[in-house]
This record gives sequence, C-alpha cells and structure tokens, in this order.
Amino acid sequence: MEAVARRLLCMRPSRRNPSSLRRFSRHRGEEEDERRQHHQPLQLLREVVVDGVGGLDEMESALDQLDIQVSPSLVSQVFDSCDAGAGDTRRLLRFFAWSRRRTQDALWGDPFTRAIRTFAARGDAPAMGILISDLQRDHRHMEADTFAFAAEFLVKLGRPDDCLRLLKMQGAAAGGRRPITSERILAVVHALCGRGHAERAAGLVGRYRGELGAAEMAAASRSLLHGWCVGRNAREARKVLEEMKSAGARPGRAAYDALLRCLCERNLKFNPSALVPEAFSVMAEMRAAGEAPAAVSGNILLSCLARARRVKEAYSVLQSMRRAEGKRPPADWISYYLVARVLYLTGRFIRGNRVIRQMLEDGVAPEPRFFRRLVGLLCGVESLDIALEVFDHMRGLCAPQDCGPVYDLLIAKLCRSGRFDSVRRLCDDAAARGVLLGCSRELLDSSKKEVFEPAKTEKETGRGLVRVSSSRERRKKMKKMKKLKKMKKRRST
Repeated sequence: MEAVARRLLCMRPSRRNPSSLRRFSRHRGEEEDERRQHHQPLQLLREVVVDGVGGLDEMESALDQLDIQVSPSLVSQVFDSCDAGAGDTRRLLRFFAWSRRRTQDALWGDPFTRAIRTFAARGDAPAMGILISDLQRDHRHMEADTFAFAAEFLVKLGRPDDCLRLLKMQGAAAGGRRPITSERILAVVHALCGRGHAERAAGLVGRYRGELGAAEMAAASRSLLHGWCVGRNAREARKVLEEMKSAGARPGRAAYDALLRCLCERNLKFNPSALVPEAFSVMAEMRAAGEAPAAVSGNILLSCLARARRVKEAYSVLQSMRRAEGKRPPADWISYYLVARVLYLTGRFIRGNRVIRQMLEDGVAPEPRFFRRLVGLLCGVESLDIALEVFDHMRGLCAPQDCGPVYDLLIAKLCRSGRFDSVRRLCDDAAARGVLLGCSRELLDSSKKEVFEPAKTEKETGRGLVRVSSSRERRKKMKKMKKLKKMKKRRST
C-alpha cells in the first residue's frame, strides 16, 4: 500500500489536449454569439422604445436607423417586457404602428393581444380604442380571454355601445362565415350586467337566444338578475328569477342574496318599515328552493337596519340569529360588529358592551379589525372609558403586533384629554408585551402636550343619552350673551 501511495504521489497530472480545448472554446463562443444575437434585437428595441428620450418622431427615426428585422414574436416580447409598468403608452403605441408598417406578416393576433392587455392594465382608453378600431378594420379575430378583458374594460369606461360593437365586429371577422360563440356572448352579458346595463344585456340575450344552450342560458339569466339588482329594479329581477324557476334552473344562493340586497336597498330608501318582513320572506323562499341562508344574508339585512338607525329591530334580528329561531341564518363576527356599531353610535354603550360579551360567550372569534374599528369609533365620539373596555377584550384575543395601532390611537386621545395615568399604564403594558409604539415619548410630558377639555360630556340615564354642557361651553354662551346686550344698548342709543 505504501508503494502504491508513493507511485500515485509521484505521478504528474496529465495535460489536456489543446485541440479539444480549442473545439470546446469554439463551441462555447458560438453559443454565446447565438444568445447575443437572440437578445440583441430585443435589448436594442427596449433601449429606444422604453428607455429612450425625446419625441415620438425622434423615436421613429431612431428605429429606422436600427438594422433589425421586426417580427410579430419580437413585438410580443417587447410588450411582455413592459408588464411591470415600464415604458410610456404613447411610445409603445407608435412602436406598434411602426412595426406593422415594417412587416406584412399575417400572424399579428398575438401582438394585438399583448398590446391590448398592456394598455388596459395601464388604463389608457384612447390607445386601446385605436387598437380595437385597427382590429375591426383588418377583420381580425380576437382570442376569447382578450375579448372578455376588452369588453369589461370598455364597459368600465362607460362605453357599453362600443362593447356591443366589438361583439358584432368579431362576428364579421371572418367575413360572416364564423358565428359568434356563446362564450363571447356571455362575456359581454357579464360585463354589461356588472355595471348595471341590464336592459342592453337582456336585448343581447334575446337576440342570440337560439345560439345559447341550457347551461349558457342559466348563466346568462344569473347575470341578468345581478344586473337588474345593481340597477335597483326589483320587479325585473323577480321576473328573471321566476323564469329561471319555470325553466328548471337552480338560481343559487348568490342570486337570492342579490335579490335580497336589491329589496333591502329599495326599502331603505322608500319604506324602512318593510325591511324585516320582506327580507324574511326572501329567506323563506331560499329555504323552500333548497338554499339555506348564510351569514351573508343576515348581514345584508343588518347593514340596512343599521343605516336606517332601526336599533331595536337590528338587535332583535341579531338575537334571533344567535338562537337560530325560525331557521334564521347563523351570526358571524360581522353581524355582531354591525349591531355593536349602531348601538355605540346611538349612545347605547351598555348594550353595545353586552353584544360584545355575547359574541365571546357564543365562541365567535373576531378578526383584529373588529376591535380596531370599534375603538376608533368610540374615540371619535369621545367615549374613552368604553374604548378602553373594548381594548381589554382585544388584548386577550389578538396577537401583540395587531394591537400596535390601537395603542397609538388610545395614547394620543388620552393625552389630549389629560389622562396621563392611563397613558402610562398603556405604555407599560405595551412594553411588557413587546409592542413597538409609533407615538413619541414626549406625549407623556404634560408640559409639552396641549390638553383640550371636551366641549360636551355625555351622561347615560334611564331616558337615554343626555348631553351635558361643560364649563368651557358655558363660558362661550356667556360671552355671546354679553355681546348681544352691548349691541342692544348701541341700537337703543
């Protein structure tokens, strides 16, 4: 073994064949040249179009000086490299027009798709309109995804007629030989109904009813129902729902929730006393159709009751949802939030605290924003003691990092009220829990912090909330009375 080891140590490393090294270097150099040739046109175009400076005519003259063979795939690569927001839309549009003039290739469907999506993502409606008009003039057929994207964008801009014209253009793209597919019809119907243009969508469905199957017709009916509900037309929405039932189609829970929201919004505006009866009748209709109402259905009703300040009805609906009376929908943390919020806004602080305790007793786990919004509301109505009680619940349920903004809000409000003892307790508690406060330590110094006496104080009695004027407000009234007396004396003299 020792002899073999000495022999291996004495051996010299063999030298590589120089011819093989030359072949390897030549092959590697050819690969680098091919890679450089592949990336060089794209890099040159990006330097001129995306990173270049100057006007559009200067950019076009710089493009003419480049010795590059433009192809549709290269144009697509340029637009793909601009997805992150790089490049001006006007320069990209001029580059697209210049590229189309330089080549007569017929495979321009993919570049049109990339360009339309890029301009739609940037929100450039004129550039997108120019491309769509070019498509219409050249009778080009658009891909289904791009067509849906363009239709939704046009309706969002408030141009539903252009969306319908785009659909007709796609039907005439192949000289009228290729019929309009049901997928494109449904895309236009969905885009129109999403913005409340249900009347135009209904006319489109009636025109192409023969080209829609049973499944497509059910989807179009759901979109129409949603569109009528967006426009707050409960009569037409009810008519579409009855047509779906007679055709044997199942509307689904989303359709019933849309109808429920439409009825609640109309009753909120015209007849608030009919909110609860009509909402419960729609929920009974849902159960009869085999769709159990979810918490979203109850929250729609509670939201409208809270906006109408019908506090007793909102509280009773929440209690029925808690006890599941009459197969009511279950309550989630949003239900408790809506009722607690309206109770705090109307000055019923004790009952609002009771609602929060009931939520915790029922085992409903709220999100941190539940407490953040309630604490912010209570600070806005200057009920800091109730806000501290709500914050105590939050500290026991939420993570320390979720409580940081609430610490800052409470500390600032307490300092303005002159309650520095409570502020010190909150700062010590935050330090013990490892919460990094965003407020300054100078807030604890009463000599540097301006303290404001609240203009009005609140006192809750058996009759409800009573406003009690403070000494500061009484002084203002006395000054006004003195001024009035002086003015009367001047007039008398």
